[in-house]
Amino acid sequence: FREAKKIPLVVVLDNVRSRHNIGSVFRTGDAFRVEEIILCGITATPPNAEIHKTALGAEDSMKWRYFEDPLPAIEELKARGYTVFSIEQAENSLLLDTLRLDKNEKYAVIFGHEVHGVQQVVIDASDGCVEIPQYGTKHSLNVSVTAGIVIWDFFKALE
Repeated sequence: FREAKKIPLVVVLDNVRSRHNIGSVFRTGDAFRVEEIILCGITATPPNAEIHKTALGAEDSMKWRYFEDPLPAIEELKARGYTVFSIEQAENSLLLDTLRLDKNEKYAVIFGHEVHGVQQVVIDASDGCVEIPQYGTKHSLNVSVTAGIVIWDFFKALE
């Protein structure tokens, strides 16, 4: 797996508190050959039994790094040519189903805290925001579900 060709996508988890959500994102990242997962702030890191419970070993197959502060991670990604999107409902956010990606470009997506979302300072450092259109009475999704939808959409466009 480590030698397999990856899609040009980095996933950033910023202050994701649930270790089960973190593990789910590792598992989804493995399933769709995400390049790397960057963990920031209070986001727990492997090895961790709760992460393993949902990751099922993907925490060992996926490349990952930890940054205490997400801003240096974002700066590094931008310096390496990544377009960085915060996944958040915000003014002027792009709807995921209208987003057009270029197979020759590299992308990073940032997912935030389960209750508070992506920090405003992180949104401000991003190149833009993307949100998933929702049509029910609730206008939020679990962060691991959101990550699954977004990663799958990026995979289809970049694979």
